[in-house]
Amino acid sequence: MTRSTQKKRPLVSRDFFDDASNFELRYVQDYDRISEIVDALRAVDNRIVLTNGSFDILHEGHSMYLEACRGFGDFLIVGVDSDDKIRARKGPHRPAVPEMERLRMVTHQRGVGLVTLKHLDHEKWALIKAVRPDVLIATAETYSPEQIAELEAKYCGEVRVLERMATISTSARLRRIQLGLAENAER
Repeated sequence: MTRSTQKKRPLVSRDFFDDASNFELRYVQDYDRISEIVDALRAVDNRIVLTNGSFDILHEGHSMYLEACRGFGDFLIVGVDSDDKIRARKGPHRPAVPEMERLRMVTHQRGVGLVTLKHLDHEKWALIKAVRPDVLIATAETYSPEQIAELEAKYCGEVRVLERMATISTSARLRRIQLGLAENAER
Protein backbone atom coordinates (compact mmCIF):
# COMPACT_ATOMS: atom_id res chain seq x y z
CA MET A 1 0.00 0.00 0.00
CA THR A 2 1.42 3.38 -0.93
CA ARG A 3 1.72 6.24 1.49
CA SER A 4 -0.87 8.24 -0.49
CA THR A 5 -3.35 5.38 -0.21
CA GLN A 6 -2.72 5.11 3.51
CA LYS A 7 -3.28 8.85 3.99
CA LYS A 8 -6.84 8.53 2.66
CA ARG A 9 -7.77 6.31 5.60
CA PRO A 10 -8.72 8.03 8.82
CA LEU A 11 -5.79 8.12 11.22
CA VAL A 12 -7.73 6.42 13.98
CA SER A 13 -10.85 4.31 13.75
CA ARG A 14 -12.78 2.30 16.29
CA ASP A 15 -11.37 -0.82 14.57
CA PHE A 16 -8.14 -0.16 16.50
CA PHE A 17 -10.10 -0.98 19.65
CA ASP A 18 -12.03 -4.03 18.38
CA ASP A 19 -11.23 -7.55 19.52
CA ALA A 20 -10.73 -8.60 15.87
CA SER A 21 -7.19 -8.70 14.52
CA ASN A 22 -7.81 -6.15 11.72
CA PHE A 23 -4.26 -6.82 10.54
CA GLU A 24 -4.47 -4.56 7.49
CA LEU A 25 -5.26 -1.63 9.79
CA ARG A 26 -3.09 -2.53 12.78
CA TYR A 27 0.12 -3.31 10.86
CA VAL A 28 1.74 0.03 10.05
CA GLN A 29 5.15 0.00 8.37
CA ASP A 30 5.81 3.73 8.13
CA TYR A 31 7.06 5.31 11.36
CA ASP A 32 5.88 8.76 10.23
CA ARG A 33 2.37 7.34 9.91
CA ILE A 34 2.72 5.83 13.39
CA SER A 35 3.64 9.27 14.75
CA GLU A 36 0.50 10.74 13.14
CA ILE A 37 -1.67 7.99 14.64
CA VAL A 38 -0.11 8.55 18.07
CA ASP A 39 -0.77 12.31 17.81
CA ALA A 40 -4.42 11.61 16.96
CA LEU A 41 -4.76 9.19 19.87
CA ARG A 42 -3.18 11.66 22.27
CA ALA A 43 -5.58 14.37 21.07
CA VAL A 44 -8.35 12.34 22.71
CA ASP A 45 -6.30 11.72 25.90
CA ASN A 46 -5.05 8.20 25.20
CA ARG A 47 -1.98 7.11 27.16
CA ILE A 48 0.42 5.40 24.72
CA VAL A 49 2.42 2.31 25.69
CA LEU A 50 5.25 0.85 23.60
CA THR A 51 7.07 -2.45 23.84
CA ASN A 52 9.06 -4.57 21.46
CA GLY A 53 10.61 -7.98 21.00
CA SER A 54 11.07 -10.99 18.77
CA PHE A 55 7.82 -12.79 19.61
CA ASP A 56 9.20 -15.93 17.98
CA ILE A 57 7.01 -18.98 18.63
CA LEU A 58 4.38 -17.05 20.55
CA HIS A 59 3.70 -18.65 23.93
CA GLU A 60 1.82 -17.91 27.14
CA GLY A 61 4.65 -15.77 28.49
CA HIS A 62 4.33 -13.47 25.48
CA SER A 63 0.56 -13.22 25.95
CA MET A 64 0.89 -12.45 29.66
CA TYR A 65 3.63 -9.89 28.95
CA LEU A 66 1.55 -8.09 26.31
CA GLU A 67 -1.47 -8.08 28.60
CA ALA A 68 0.64 -6.58 31.40
CA CYS A 69 2.01 -3.95 29.00
CA ARG A 70 -1.49 -2.94 27.96
CA GLY A 71 -2.34 -2.37 31.60
CA PHE A 72 -0.02 0.66 31.69
CA GLY A 73 -2.09 2.74 29.27
CA ASP A 74 -4.88 3.01 26.74
CA PHE A 75 -3.19 2.01 23.49
CA LEU A 76 -0.39 -0.55 23.04
CA ILE A 77 2.08 -0.38 20.16
CA VAL A 78 4.34 -3.39 19.63
CA GLY A 79 7.57 -3.31 17.65
CA VAL A 80 8.34 -6.77 16.29
CA ASP A 81 11.97 -7.49 15.38
CA SER A 82 12.49 -8.28 11.70
CA ASP A 83 13.94 -11.63 10.64
CA ASP A 84 17.30 -9.98 9.88
CA LYS A 85 17.41 -8.28 13.28
CA ILE A 86 16.73 -11.58 15.06
CA ARG A 87 19.32 -13.46 12.98
CA ALA A 88 21.93 -10.83 13.84
CA ARG A 89 21.22 -11.26 17.57
CA LYS A 90 20.32 -14.96 17.90
CA GLY A 91 22.09 -16.68 15.01
CA PRO A 92 21.38 -18.04 11.54
CA HIS A 93 18.70 -20.55 12.57
CA ARG A 94 16.37 -17.96 14.07
CA PRO A 95 13.67 -16.87 13.89
CA ALA A 96 11.69 -20.09 13.82
CA VAL A 97 8.60 -18.20 12.63
CA PRO A 98 8.85 -15.66 9.75
CA GLU A 99 8.20 -11.99 10.48
CA MET A 100 4.85 -11.65 8.71
CA GLU A 101 3.42 -14.58 10.66
CA ARG A 102 4.82 -13.18 13.92
CA LEU A 103 3.27 -9.78 13.14
CA ARG A 104 -0.10 -11.40 12.47
CA MET A 105 0.07 -13.45 15.66
CA VAL A 106 0.87 -10.39 17.76
CA THR A 107 -2.12 -8.51 16.31
CA HIS A 108 -4.30 -11.39 17.51
CA GLN A 109 -3.24 -10.77 21.10
CA ARG A 110 -5.86 -9.01 23.19
CA GLY A 111 -5.02 -5.39 23.84
CA VAL A 112 -2.52 -4.86 21.02
CA GLY A 113 -3.48 -1.72 19.11
CA LEU A 114 -0.80 -1.50 16.45
CA VAL A 115 2.24 -3.49 15.30
CA THR A 116 5.24 -2.57 13.21
CA LEU A 117 8.57 -4.07 12.19
CA LYS A 118 11.87 -3.03 13.69
CA HIS A 119 14.56 -3.44 11.05
CA LEU A 120 18.25 -4.13 11.56
CA ASP A 121 19.24 -0.97 9.69
CA HIS A 122 17.01 1.41 11.66
CA GLU A 123 18.81 4.02 13.70
CA LYS A 124 19.04 3.42 17.43
CA TRP A 125 15.67 3.86 19.13
CA ALA A 126 13.95 4.91 15.87
CA LEU A 127 10.57 3.51 16.93
CA ILE A 128 10.82 5.01 20.40
CA LYS A 129 11.59 8.40 18.85
CA ALA A 130 8.63 8.06 16.47
CA VAL A 131 6.16 7.06 19.20
CA ARG A 132 7.53 9.00 22.20
CA PRO A 133 5.49 6.73 24.45
CA ASP A 134 4.05 7.72 27.76
CA VAL A 135 5.31 4.35 28.99
CA LEU A 136 8.02 2.21 27.42
CA ILE A 137 7.96 -1.38 28.68
CA ALA A 138 11.09 -3.52 28.61
CA THR A 139 12.60 -6.56 30.28
CA ALA A 140 15.57 -6.30 32.63
CA GLU A 141 18.22 -7.08 30.01
CA THR A 142 16.94 -4.61 27.41
CA TYR A 143 18.40 -1.32 28.67
CA SER A 144 21.12 -0.31 31.10
CA PRO A 145 20.26 2.12 33.92
CA GLU A 146 22.07 4.85 31.94
CA GLN A 147 20.01 4.12 28.84
CA ILE A 148 16.80 4.19 30.88
CA ALA A 149 17.76 7.60 32.27
CA GLU A 150 18.46 8.89 28.74
CA LEU A 151 15.21 7.46 27.37
CA GLU A 152 13.18 9.06 30.16
CA ALA A 153 14.96 12.39 29.74
CA LYS A 154 14.57 12.57 25.96
CA TYR A 155 11.93 10.23 24.51
CA CYS A 156 9.51 8.67 27.04
CA GLY A 157 7.41 9.61 29.98
CA GLU A 158 8.73 6.60 31.88
CA VAL A 159 10.40 3.24 31.34
CA ARG A 160 8.91 0.29 33.22
CA VAL A 161 10.91 -2.90 33.54
CA LEU A 162 8.91 -6.12 33.74
CA GLU A 163 10.16 -9.56 34.65
CA ARG A 164 9.96 -12.22 31.95
CA MET A 165 6.69 -14.08 32.29
CA ALA A 166 7.52 -17.27 30.41
CA THR A 167 7.98 -20.53 32.24
CA ILE A 168 10.39 -21.46 29.44
CA SER A 169 12.01 -19.22 26.82
CA THR A 170 11.59 -19.74 23.10
CA SER A 171 15.33 -20.46 22.83
CA ALA A 172 15.13 -23.11 25.56
CA ARG A 173 12.05 -24.64 23.95
CA LEU A 174 13.82 -24.86 20.58
CA ARG A 175 16.89 -26.46 22.21
CA ARG A 176 14.65 -29.08 23.82
CA ILE A 177 13.00 -29.81 20.46
CA GLN A 178 16.41 -30.15 18.81
CA LEU A 179 17.44 -32.59 21.51
CA GLY A 180 14.25 -34.61 21.12
CA LEU A 181 12.86 -33.48 24.44
CA ALA A 182 9.72 -31.78 23.13
CA GLU A 183 7.50 -33.82 25.42
CA ASN A 184 9.26 -32.16 28.39
CA ALA A 185 9.05 -28.64 26.94
CA GLU A 186 6.20 -27.68 29.28
CA ARG A 187 8.48 -27.56 32.32
